[in-house]
Amino acid sequence: MNRLTITLTMLLGAGAVGQTSIPPEPVEIGTTPQLVLDSYIVDNTWAVRYKTQHVNRVFHPPRKHPGNPLLRGPVNYVCAARDEPSGKFHLWYQTSVRGQDEERAQYAIAYASSTDGIRWEQPNLGLHEWQGSRDNNVVVCGRRRASGPWLVQVPPADRRDYRFLLAYRDADGIHLIASRDGVHFDPASDRRIVPLPSDTQNAIVWDPHRNEYALFGRAKTIYRATGDGILDTGESRRIARLENKELWADWSPDARHILLPDELDTRERYHAFYGMPTTVYAGIFFGFLWPFRWNDRIHTELAWSRDGIQFERHPLRPRLIDYGPAGSWDDEMVLASQWVEVGDEWWIYYAGWDGPHQSPERHGGIGLATLRKEGFVSLRGPAGGGVVCTRVLRWPGGKLWVNADAARGRLTVRVSTPHRAVVPGFDHADCLPFQGDRVAAEIRWKQRSIAELKGQEIRLEFFLQDADLYSFRAGP
Repeated sequence: MNRLTITLTMLLGAGAVGQTSIPPEPVEIGTTPQLVLDSYIVDNTWAVRYKTQHVNRVFHPPRKHPGNPLLRGPVNYVCAARDEPSGKFHLWYQTSVRGQDEERAQYAIAYASSTDGIRWEQPNLGLHEWQGSRDNNVVVCGRRRASGPWLVQVPPADRRDYRFLLAYRDADGIHLIASRDGVHFDPASDRRIVPLPSDTQNAIVWDPHRNEYALFGRAKTIYRATGDGILDTGESRRIARLENKELWADWSPDARHILLPDELDTRERYHAFYGMPTTVYAGIFFGFLWPFRWNDRIHTELAWSRDGIQFERHPLRPRLIDYGPAGSWDDEMVLASQWVEVGDEWWIYYAGWDGPHQSPERHGGIGLATLRKEGFVSLRGPAGGGVVCTRVLRWPGGKLWVNADAARGRLTVRVSTPHRAVVPGFDHADCLPFQGDRVAAEIRWKQRSIAELKGQEIRLEFFLQDADLYSFRAGP
């Protein structure tokens, strides 16, 4: 698939950037990466040739692996992990046998492993009887039906000495189950945490802003719970959020909707959202949203939130992982979930299907798409140069690192005061230009070190000439 790049002029403070919250200044950035995908950390942008050129917000879709699909079969709802320092990859996915209706379908969670993330082994584990045999790679069957596995990333105190925690849906609600090796899941750890009949991949994440757990799924206890017709049942295929202070506890099933289809979705009849697996990185909630066109196609789009409640989507709605070409293995449904960090890249495993949702005549597989670390969105300076100016920061000390691509041009940084007076020794002319492509490049000045400014209130003014800025951070 050709890599599609979609640009949008960055209209800070206007409706085009959605509901991004604005932090109090000076912003205490610590050593957390500061992604520039929205106006949270960016105060202004402008081009040197301001009448004819612009600093653009650029969306970068991941690249599909040429060897896709990496696995074939009745697979869905994928989640993955990679061990350090061994580098071993783990993959959990839903396998199923379709019935005449939803109640007669059978589901289980299966396992695969890999040393390189490309060539996968589906071991014959013999742990559970599935379809009349123990010759399978099933690791979780649940009490009646195990579906929608989600790898839960939790603070160490909530691991209970386990390495892997999976959330999954059973017939009676959402469960947690734990394992020390990713293969042998302890039945004694299995606990239903919420009686929510949310038949999708339900993402549970730690919310660092509220010090609580959040679950993103469907509010089927409110909608589709009673009544015979749509007038009474309502629509459950919306994105809802639940919260609880404790993970291994009884959660209330009361949910609130946080994301509904809008006019751009319904223009192409994507009247529903099938789910939104969500990952927290650098304090940002990244949702892999699944717009669903009744009752056939599903693709993956990117959504993000600074607070886990108000989610923003790129105004032009580019697909994060698009359908494959007609006749390919993933030409009707594409459901991406979590990413795995591999060196300087994020690897995204996804389930794909060659037939629509309603069709019994379809075949599935698991594919891989990759992009640079923190690389969903960049701010790009034009040929004549442009500036990205941050909000007022309290510099925590240490060096300035950038994730940037200036291989075709150059990047320099000016350090200024809150009112944009240049800090002596830190003007663009004092900066050693960066002219490479790296996810972590140190920015230096000729005579001074930014470490000297520890504790001071400053702005960073990035000059980008034919260059893309993805993020920046302070660090050793």
